[in-house]
Amino acid sequence: MLWWIVLAVVLAALVLLAVAVRGVLARLPGLRRAALALQRRQDEALELAGAARTLQERSETLQRQLTVTQRRIELIRAKRHG
Repeated sequence: MLWWIVLAVVLAALVLLAVAVRGVLARLPGLRRAALALQRRQDEALELAGAARTLQERSETLQRQLTVTQRRIELIRAKRHG
């Protein structure tokens, strides 16, 4: 009698395990699609970060050029009024 109880408990545990594994396996394609979408977004974010760095460098260059141009204008105005 004890043998049947042990066997029933083991079989019930195996059935529960099979149901859980089936649920996980059913979700794998969706999880894979989500992982691929996240990977694409990460790649896009890295590209945007590179573009932002390039824009920042360009902005700094333009700021330096603007400063030089303003100094030249001040010198020209000083010569005209001096």
